[in-house]
Amino acid sequence: MLKYIVKRLAYAILVLLGVSLIIYFLTRLMPIDFVKNKVVSVQTSGATVNQEMVDAMYEAYGLTENASFGEILKGYLNWLGDLVRFDLGTSFKYGIPVAEKIALHMGTSFIIALIATVFEFMIAIPLGITAATHQYSLRDYVVTILVMVGISLPSFFFGNILKNWLAYELGWFPPLGLTDATMDHSGFELVLDYGRHVFIPILTVVILSIGARMRMTRTNMLEVMNSDYIRTARAKGLKERVVINKHAFRNTLIPLVTSLAGLLPSLFSGAIITEQVFDLPGIGNIALQAMNAGDIPFIMGYNMFLAVLSVIGVLLADLMYALVDPRVKLE
Repeated sequence: MLKYIVKRLAYAILVLLGVSLIIYFLTRLMPIDFVKNKVVSVQTSGATVNQEMVDAMYEAYGLTENASFGEILKGYLNWLGDLVRFDLGTSFKYGIPVAEKIALHMGTSFIIALIATVFEFMIAIPLGITAATHQYSLRDYVVTILVMVGISLPSFFFGNILKNWLAYELGWFPPLGLTDATMDHSGFELVLDYGRHVFIPILTVVILSIGARMRMTRTNMLEVMNSDYIRTARAKGLKERVVINKHAFRNTLIPLVTSLAGLLPSLFSGAIITEQVFDLPGIGNIALQAMNAGDIPFIMGYNMFLAVLSVIGVLLADLMYALVDPRVKLE
């Protein structure tokens, strides 16, 4: 086991090195120019900006205009050196270290994603199992319709529908933000206020995400239910509940574990569109604003952060294979 983990970590370092190279050069090729946006903003306010000031700004932000390939490569090596020291640089837009900005807003996205993921699994997996065990029945058709709805609806469209209905028409929940700025409360009242503000965003994420999970569970269960060992278990006279829960569902877990590889980065990346719709100060919303502003250090740091989480997620998924399937040997 230890030998396998060490080998996978060595591969992970090579993968992250390649990802860092791709992220750096793609980010430098972005059509959005932070300095030009800043110059336009200054000129809009009525001030005059000459070419010397523009050149000084490019130099200050490390974005020398018309830089040669060698200069860009040197910039990459400098950034990689800082990255090895866990220094993601300073954000152009926010003016603070990128790691600090990510830490400030990561918690909001993580809590929303974690709660939504728990409810997603609690709802999607039982519905997928019952649809598979009652194939072509009414409940199977109902689950299929829910799957199609969840997969087809855009998050910005469905989120606005729920916000308009539950917040504006019924007035049950606040439509925007994370807290009520007009109220001064703490303790349980503050937690309750947080819960009221994030209820609709969480509901949006859960409804739109359970479709894919239900379909995956149903498909895998149908495949397993047609296996020879399931027929053998039934022929031995085992109860249907035992056949489903002990024999069939455990083998269904293997594809579900594979999907968990992308769960870790999704918990921290933020639901960008949903956070925009409900004006939540999550990391996804912050990253989108940085992208629109051409904030190169933040974009590169944020993407490398997600890349590291993705590699860790894949490693954890591989290790979990041995728990759900004794036939898998990690060597």
